[in-house]
Amino acid sequence: MPRGGPTDMKTRDIFIATVVPVSWGIGLVVAKPVLADFPPILLIALRFLVAAVLLLCLVRLPRRLLWPMARVAFVGATIQYAFTFYGLKYLDAGTTALIVQAEAPFLVLIAALWLREPMTARQWVGMAIAFVGLYLVSGQPQVLGTWWAVLLVLAGAFSWALGQVMVRQLGDVGGLTITAGLTVTAAPQLFLVSWIVESDPIIHITNAGWQVWGAVMYLGVVMTVIGYGCWYHVLGKYSAGRVAPFLLLTPVSSVLGGYWLLNEQLTPITLVGGFIIVSGVALLALEPGNDKVTKHNQTAPANTR
Repeated sequence: MPRGGPTDMKTRDIFIATVVPVSWGIGLVVAKPVLADFPPILLIALRFLVAAVLLLCLVRLPRRLLWPMARVAFVGATIQYAFTFYGLKYLDAGTTALIVQAEAPFLVLIAALWLREPMTARQWVGMAIAFVGLYLVSGQPQVLGTWWAVLLVLAGAFSWALGQVMVRQLGDVGGLTITAGLTVTAAPQLFLVSWIVESDPIIHITNAGWQVWGAVMYLGVVMTVIGYGCWYHVLGKYSAGRVAPFLLLTPVSSVLGGYWLLNEQLTPITLVGGFIIVSGVALLALEPGNDKVTKHNQTAPANTR
């Protein structure tokens, strides 16, 4: 495996690594207009169902892991997406993507409190910077009046971080296997929650138009299967520290996609706040040197984004 700097990556692998944040970031942009008329939790349930069917064709899932993964999925996927996508329903896609970056400081904080992992001065500074950026973004005109939606997205980010800590207790299972396990176990949970919270899902499914099914296919196939396929390709060839910086492009993709495709407002403060958030997350996720990555970022691939 190559151990040089990022410039040692082959051009083809750089392109593949770039596909990951772009596919993940545009996912919120694709989902946003659909949520005006379609239940958020049901949309994610359908996305996970599509992804689970495809992933099970690629990965053999050990039965012994189904129950532990179901517990992780309930916290890190079912609760997370219920909160995050209900927040997205009332917030801009770009704004939501920036607020979602609270996952990183939450993850470091939970790992420190639960797993007793020591926090470095660099991580404390990164966390402070990220939350300053979040404060700036949450005070913008497109967010004011929907503070409860901001809290929902933050709650979703916290749930994701808690789920990631739970993932680490599964042991060395393999990222793609975990992703398959989480989609398989989260899908029925999400359908059940949708039926309880959003009324009869059959009615919504039978009345869904091509926009809904297009979003489902993008989220399930492009964002999950292709996105994770590209991620594990580069992660298998290069160190996590070398490919992790590409993930910082995810909120950038959402912000630019929301601006160009959904005509979302971009204020100077939003841009400054977004830059501050990404800078803080970079301090949290990356250590000095090309091949180093903080411990918490090693579990990032398990995120079913």
